Amino acid sequence: MRHLLIIIALLLAGGHSLMAQFNTGRFGNMGGGGGGTNKMQRDTSKHDHEPDTLTLTYRYLGEPTDFGIDSSVADFNTDFLKVPANYMTLGNSGAAARNLIFTPLLKPGFDAGFHAYDVYGFTHANARFYNTNRPYSELNYLVGSKQEQVIGVTHTQNRTDRFNFAFDYRKINSPGYFRTQNTNHDSYRLTARYQSKNKRANTYFSFYFNKLNGGENGGIKNDSFLNSNLYRNRQSIDVNLGNQEVTQYAFFGSKIPVKSQYKETGILIQQQYDWGRGDSLHINDTTDYYRYTPIFRVQYTFNYQNNDYQFIDTNQDTTFYTRHYGFDFIPGDTITARHQWKTISNDLSLVQFPVFGNLGHFINVGARFETIAGVFLDANINFTNLALHGEYRNKTRNKLWDFSARGELYVAGQNLGDYSLYGMLRRHINDLLGDVKLSVTNVNREPSYVYKFFNSSRNTWYNSTLAKENTTQLQFAAENKKLKYNLAVNYFLFTNYTYFSDYFHSAQAPSLFNLLQVVLSKKFTISPFSWYMDVAFQQRHGDGPLNVPTFWTRNRFAFEKVLYKNLNLMTGLEFRYNTDYYADDYSPLLGQFVFQNSTKVKYFSPDISAFAHFRIKSFSAFVRAENLNTFFAENNHSAPLYPYNNFAFRVGLRWWFIN
Repeated sequence: MRHLLIIIALLLAGGHSLMAQFNTGRFGNMGGGGGGTNKMQRDTSKHDHEPDTLTLTYRYLGEPTDFGIDSSVADFNTDFLKVPANYMTLGNSGAAARNLIFTPLLKPGFDAGFHAYDVYGFTHANARFYNTNRPYSELNYLVGSKQEQVIGVTHTQNRTDRFNFAFDYRKINSPGYFRTQNTNHDSYRLTARYQSKNKRANTYFSFYFNKLNGGENGGIKNDSFLNSNLYRNRQSIDVNLGNQEVTQYAFFGSKIPVKSQYKETGILIQQQYDWGRGDSLHINDTTDYYRYTPIFRVQYTFNYQNNDYQFIDTNQDTTFYTRHYGFDFIPGDTITARHQWKTISNDLSLVQFPVFGNLGHFINVGARFETIAGVFLDANINFTNLALHGEYRNKTRNKLWDFSARGELYVAGQNLGDYSLYGMLRRHINDLLGDVKLSVTNVNREPSYVYKFFNSSRNTWYNSTLAKENTTQLQFAAENKKLKYNLAVNYFLFTNYTYFSDYFHSAQAPSLFNLLQVVLSKKFTISPFSWYMDVAFQQRHGDGPLNVPTFWTRNRFAFEKVLYKNLNLMTGLEFRYNTDYYADDYSPLLGQFVFQNSTKVKYFSPDISAFAHFRIKSFSAFVRAENLNTFFAENNHSAPLYPYNNFAFRVGLRWWFIN
C-alpha cells in the first residue's frame, strides 16, 4: 500500500483540477474499443490564459483515424480490466487466457507461438500516440477478494505543439483461490511523437516491457473435491503441480513456485519525411498557423523485440510429468524450459497521397528485412527474412466510403512463401442504417515455431512434417450507433490447421474444414432500464480439431440514470453463459492450449454478478459481487480440472486528472 500511496500523491500533486466531464456516445460491446473524437469538457471557472476545453485525441500506428478517451462505465471488462468478457482464463485473474469466440492468428512470417498471456501485455499495435492541449493523467486501482489488486497509471502531455509523450503502467497481482495459482504481471510502456518545425519530418517512438508471471498448478486433482464440505477452503484442494509448496505472497515480488515467466521487450522507431505544400492560415491579427500537406512520403521503421519465454518448476513433486510428458519421476528435480527470441527488422516504405489534403487516401509500397535469433537451453538458431508489402487505402473525406487493399509476401528467408492478402470495403449508408463492411482475408504461413520445436531440461522434440497453414476469412459486419448494435458474420476456411494433439506433441488437420461465426452486440432501452445483450453463435463444419462453444452470451440488465446532474449511475445484474463443449486442455510446460475430445466442460448455471457502476465527473467506481452462482451451484469450469473462482467482491476506482 505504501507504493500505491506514493503514486496517488504524485498524481494529486500534478493535477490542478479534478473537475473533468466527458462526452461519449459509445455503448459497451464485446471486446470493442472506443471510437470517435470525443472532447472532455472542463466545467470549472475559466481563466483568461487557458481554454475551457480539454481536447485529447490519439491514433494508432498506421491508422489515419483519430480516437477519443472513453469515459463509459457500462463495460467493466473492456473499460477497466482491459480483458474482453468473451475471454476465458484458467480460473484466476491474470492466468493463461484465450478467446471463446475463436480468433485464428492471421499474420504471416515468424511467430514464436507463446500467446497464452497476450491479453495482459502491451504491444506496438495497441500503443497510443496522443495529442492534447492539457496534461492528462489517469489512475486505476482495483482491490478484490483473496488480496487481488490491479493498478493502472497513464500520463500524457504535449511539451510543445510539436512533441508529445505518454507513459503507461499496469500491474495485476492475484493470489487466487486455489494453490499455485498466483499471478503477478507488470507492464510498462512509453510512447512519443515529434514533428519538426516545418512539419515535414515526423518521428514516432514506442517502447514496452511486459513481465508476466503466471502460476501453473496443472489443475485440481479431482472435480469431486468441489462438492465436499472438507474443501470449502479451496486452498486445501490438492493440485497437480506445486502441491507441497508454500506460496509467499507479496504485492511487489510474489514468489511463485511453479510458473510461466514471460519477459517481452519491444522498441519501435518510425521516421517519416514528407514532400508537399505548406501554407499559412490567418487566425487573427497576431496569430498565423502554418500548415503542411504531404504529397509524397519516405518512411523508415526500426523494430527490435526481445522475448524470453520460460517455464520453471523447482521441485517436481508429482507424477504429472510422467503421465503427460513421459518424464521419469525424480522427486525434487527442477524442470525448466526456455525459448528466447530476438528480432530486428528494418522497413523502408514509400507513400503517396493521390488526393491533396486527404491523408486517409494513400498508396504504400515497401520492403522489410528481418534478422531473427533463437536461444534455447542447449541450442541456438539464426535466420533472416525478406518481405515485400503494399497497401492502397481510400477513406473519403465525407467519411461515406472506406476501401483498403493490402498484401505482404515473403520472397526470401526462413518464411519464404508466406503471404497475406486483405481487402475491405466499408460504406456509411446514413445515420439510421449505419455502416456496413465486407472484407476478405487469406493468409498462408509457416506454423508458429513452438509447433516445430520445443526444448526443455528433460527432453527435446522436433516435428519436421508440418506444411504451411492456409486460412481464409470472409466477413460481413454492420455497425449502427442509432439503433445501438454491432453485428459480425465470419466464415473461416482452414487448411493444414496446426494444433497440439496432447501435452507435448503437435499435429496438423489432414483435411479442409470451416467455421461459421455470428457475433451480435445490442442495447435495448426503456428508460431508465437497459438490456445489454452480447451473443455469439459458432458452428464447425467438417472433421477439424477445433472445439468451440456453440453458443456464448453475456447479458447485463441495468438501471441507468443521471442523478443530481453529475452522478451517472448504472446498477444491475450480469449473466454470462456458454453451452457445454470439449474445451481445450492446457499444457503448463509448453504454455499451450491442447485439443481434447474426451472431457466435456459443463456450465451448471450462468456466471452471475451484481454490480453498481457510477461516474461523478472525473471519478468512476465499479462495485461488483461476482460468481454469485457458486452459492447454489457447482463451480463452472474453463477447462478440464480448472474451475473458476468462488464468490468474489471487487471494487475498482478510476480517476482523471487534468492539469
